Amino acid sequence: MTHEAQFRLTLEEGALPWPLLDARQRGTSFTGLPVRRVLNPPATTGMRFWSLNPFVGCEFGCSYCYARDAHRWALERRGKANEVTMGTSLGVRGDRAASRCWSPTSPASNGRRATLAPRPPFESQILIKRDAPRVLARTLDPARLGGLPLVIGSATDPYQPAERRFRVTRGILEVLAGFQGLHIGIITKSPLVVRDRDLLGQLSRQHRLSVHISLSALDPDLLRRLEPRTPTPNARLRALKALADAGIPVGLMLAPVLPGITDGKEQLAALVQAAREAGARWVRESALRLNPAARTRFLPVLAAEFPELVDRYTQAYRYGQNLSVAYAAALRRRMEALKESAGFPPDVAPR
Repeated sequence: MTHEAQFRLTLEEGALPWPLLDARQRGTSFTGLPVRRVLNPPATTGMRFWSLNPFVGCEFGCSYCYARDAHRWALERRGKANEVTMGTSLGVRGDRAASRCWSPTSPASNGRRATLAPRPPFESQILIKRDAPRVLARTLDPARLGGLPLVIGSATDPYQPAERRFRVTRGILEVLAGFQGLHIGIITKSPLVVRDRDLLGQLSRQHRLSVHISLSALDPDLLRRLEPRTPTPNARLRALKALADAGIPVGLMLAPVLPGITDGKEQLAALVQAAREAGARWVRESALRLNPAARTRFLPVLAAEFPELVDRYTQAYRYGQNLSVAYAAALRRRMEALKESAGFPPDVAPR
């Protein structure tokens, strides 16, 4: 059912003060979120780029997602702090990286399935920034970006199922088509990105554009245990190939690399080779980071699906959200060798 009038999404503590735009039988609701600005500066995020996210919350609901706090903060700003129970940080203190370097392994599936509570608001109550294109058109000042990239989808997927209905990401790209010379990055797990290849082709001629297809493993059963509502690996690789065939600069975002789960040499080699065959121009990798928001959802999945790894994760992430410098260096060396073997030119980076 679709509601363009001022219906209210009823929660435990009352109604959200925003319009309910749509609701699905699967239990997902889509609520309009008023916005006055859409660009997040590096000074706010701590990243080395500007970011823009058309949605708050993500129906894909990956167990390891670090962006769950953004949804909670949006509700808190409207006095709904109790609507998202983030849990505890499971005893993690400090900000030093764990000193232990993992030995990459590839454990076999134990055949069990995680038993989770009903989907939290982050993945079942999606907030839609319907005015994002209009606000961007009014507020975007290329000079203010200072030559830094503008990344679309740094926190939630810009081509998640909501985009098919609301076309906010499409509207943002149409606004960017009115500018020249920007550095634009897009990150997505969704084949829906192929819908916009005409516009992406135009943007690639006007800007420095890079599209990153996010995928961390080729085994669909393994991914289903970690991110049960994301598109299959084959669907993502087909999307990568479709963009590559259209001449759009596209590569593989191999993230997150999960210690002991997706970091086996043979696993990574197969994925890198598949990306190369699909036409990827680069591969970028990043190890799992576990902030408190991600821990709350991921660690129960880890305990149910990979109980033999719980102690190792607790030890490795006991001081903060990142793995040790030694692990990062070992992963980088492994990936450099695999990319060279697959035929990627050395030091290839997104445009």
